[in-house]
Amino acid sequence: MTEKRHEMRYPGESDEYRAKRNELLEAEIALRQQVEDLAKLRRELPDGGALAEDYVFEGVDDGKKTKLSELFSDGKDSLIVYSFMYGPDMKAACPACTSFLDGADAYSRHVTQRTNLVVAAKSPPERIRRWKTERGWNRLRMLSSAGNTYNSDYFAETPDGEQIPACNVFRRTSKGIVHFWGAELLYAKLDGHPRHVDSLWPVWSYFDILPEGRGDFFPKLSYG
Repeated sequence: MTEKRHEMRYPGESDEYRAKRNELLEAEIALRQQVEDLAKLRRELPDGGALAEDYVFEGVDDGKKTKLSELFSDGKDSLIVYSFMYGPDMKAACPACTSFLDGADAYSRHVTQRTNLVVAAKSPPERIRRWKTERGWNRLRMLSSAGNTYNSDYFAETPDGEQIPACNVFRRTSKGIVHFWGAELLYAKLDGHPRHVDSLWPVWSYFDILPEGRGDFFPKLSYG
């Protein structure tokens, strides 16, 4: 029998519903604690490897050449780099990455109050700019990695040039810039989608509370 957590009851609910809902609530509480424990484990990671190279990116909007070390603003010693699947040989950008960035563009102004956030893609700046404009992204700082080896070095690209939606976090320390964390679920051998950036992608949380769940939904670039 599960612990009674509160007295709230929804209109018309049955005893059967309440019993099963209480079981689910206990699972939700356990998951909440597991998420907290996971975040603590992540925060306790020691420094990763030193930055392989001070990569030079090209700004999508201004064409300015910027080193990775220059992406850290004053007072913010962490940097999130999301690798957007839009290589020079792709006819269009990845629909899933595009869906992710549709949301990230809106809440990036909140995220950047605490940390540095950039999005990098392998295509030339002007190509990324056209896509950025078409999607209405006006807050994300977007960079081209076409002129460096960042994608291949940090597992955002396969040896044959296929693009991968990687997410990496770097930290600026007194000894230099180090790699802190990467979304390794993407590379693990798992059944189904790796869901490696689900915690950063709210659309799935909406579907997970539905009786039909996620189903076979996959983002599209446009909907009829």
